[in-house]
Amino acid sequence: MGRGSVAVRGWAGTRVRSPGLFGVVHLLAPPRVLTNRTEPSDHVDAEHRQHAQVELVIRDLKVQALAHFPSGHYSANSAWTVIACLAHNLARWTALLGLSDPTPRAARTLRRRLFALPGRLTRTARRWTLQLPIRWPWQTDFIEALTRIRALPAA
Repeated sequence: MGRGSVAVRGWAGTRVRSPGLFGVVHLLAPPRVLTNRTEPSDHVDAEHRQHAQVELVIRDLKVQALAHFPSGHYSANSAWTVIACLAHNLARWTALLGLSDPTPRAARTLRRRLFALPGRLTRTARRWTLQLPIRWPWQTDFIEALTRIRALPAA
């Protein structure tokens, strides 16, 4: 990147490289939105962020189940789409209720950290136990999510 060039860094802001007294300094600036709308900027920003979340959902569904329709029949593909949306909503609710960090995560990340467990189920004295590897990096996230979901009151 040359002098004065800008690289977009998502919602956290933009990274601006500018020459400083002691070399190149990285400044974090808030993202800018250019629009011709007349509503207040807070309203425009909230709508923009909501639209970005909808696009994340569409991206997740396209990467997962909507990329592989099972049949050439409309009714089978319709049922497949409904089941894919149900699975996506269950994953989102699991992340929302189970994880303490409200940052939206991609479905692939949720699948890797919460659903695809490298453990094994064992049964001892009529009790099922999930044994997780000692050095699994997301062990604390999984246990925290499981504890938070189990602590929810019954409906």
